Amino acid sequence: MALAAALLLTGCGTGSDPDSGAAKLSVRSAYIPQPVSDTMAAGFLTIVNEGGAKDELTSVTSTAAGSVTLHETVGSSMREVDSLDVPAHGSLEFRSGGSHLMFEQLRRKPVEGETVTVELHFAASGPLKVDIPVESAVYTPKTGH
Repeated sequence: MALAAALLLTGCGTGSDPDSGAAKLSVRSAYIPQPVSDTMAAGFLTIVNEGGAKDELTSVTSTAAGSVTLHETVGSSMREVDSLDVPAHGSLEFRSGGSHLMFEQLRRKPVEGETVTVELHFAASGPLKVDIPVESAVYTPKTGH
């Protein structure tokens, strides 16, 4: 009986074997510091890829803003980019002082305690919908980013 149950459960897998050659994406440590500006906000999160293939974050959309752009920081300069790699068996980290999301043309200023919903779009994988909590303007995540 136990063997039959184990065989049945084995057949119910999602087909997302981490070494199958496909990206397996999830999001951790997402937050938006309560913005000072009424028109712009920054967002931070980590996209984890437990799969065997890289993917690219190509865009982010949200009804909270007119646009959400990807920014990377190299040295002391920040620049907007069209996409960012999410390596196989790795992660893409958006953190204060580094790469980040920039919410522009806010429809209204988000406040601490609310959430902002975003949809992350990738080159190969389907979109991921994420509810990002709005934290205090001086919030420091436990993960260190």
